[in-house]
Amino acid sequence: MAGRADALSIGLNAVIVAVTGEVPRVLTVEPPKLALPDQAGRTAKWAETPYALPFGPFEPRRHRTLELGLRSWVDEQTGLALGHVEQLYTYADRNRDPRELAGGPRVVSIGYLALVREDAPQEDTKSEWCDWYDFLPWEDWRAGRPPWVDEVIRPLMWRWAESSSDEETRRGRGERVSIAFANNGAAWDPVRLLERYELLYEAGLVAEAERDRLLAKSRGRTGGRIGGLPHAERLNAIAATGRPMSLDHRRILATALERLRGKLNYRPVVFELLPEDFTLFRLQRVIEALAGAELHKQNFRRLVTNTRLVEATGGRESGGRGRPAKLYRFRRDVLLERPAPGIGMPAPKQPD
Repeated sequence: MAGRADALSIGLNAVIVAVTGEVPRVLTVEPPKLALPDQAGRTAKWAETPYALPFGPFEPRRHRTLELGLRSWVDEQTGLALGHVEQLYTYADRNRDPRELAGGPRVVSIGYLALVREDAPQEDTKSEWCDWYDFLPWEDWRAGRPPWVDEVIRPLMWRWAESSSDEETRRGRGERVSIAFANNGAAWDPVRLLERYELLYEAGLVAEAERDRLLAKSRGRTGGRIGGLPHAERLNAIAATGRPMSLDHRRILATALERLRGKLNYRPVVFELLPEDFTLFRLQRVIEALAGAELHKQNFRRLVTNTRLVEATGGRESGGRGRPAKLYRFRRDVLLERPAPGIGMPAPKQPD
């Protein structure tokens, strides 16, 4: 019979995305109470966050499939009935749930991505829509490159890369930092979103890294030690790298948004976030929100009309000032006409 050390729990997490106006949002819920009896004082502030992704355990007797289990938990926690969902990744790192440090089971979680049109959560649920750039602020380049990326993040990441005593490690870290954060003339790649979060975690520049380091230390473990960067400078950087989430939920969020950005290149997923009829201005703003980059208005309009991704409905938008804008709809026949009918990812403006 398997011992306690072999105990396993399967969890289900949902990254539910919507775009409202020009704001890309993710649906969050109140996190579980995870504090261990000896997590007091100094470690507690890092363990606490009001943000988690909708989640719940897979219950084999109750849930016929993993996806039905996910839908059940989302409905229970948010009152939202999901449409299409797709599986992302399986997360099984040791101690990703701190209760494992105290002898609890290994928690393996399966992440899912769902695209919806924003609807208010039921009043009796503890859930809310949040701007996803509050959690991943370095990814929003719509107003140009965030100044603090150059002023704070890149210098610290470079010092971290150089802090290893091993030459091969220094070289490997330097290459990863250059590619992910556009150092040494490299162009910023919006789709390397997860890689950037994981590098920030590895360097100790996000709150979850400090939380996990202190949790491991409180259990007499040495894992999570961060070298090369002064503690005070790391804490200042942590204040600039966004809101933390429960457990590794920010990593799951980064995985989902990287998947979504990548799919813009070859699938018309953006139309799942729009009403049936929309203006080209609205379509442009939704893509910019997802990509974290501005589009050239005329080039964008030529792209979507010349590739026949959309078709005019014959109607016009009501209300507003000036001449009402034309309304369009997604032309579904494009799915039969070519294998990869995406819109493409706009490239952020690079610094001079």
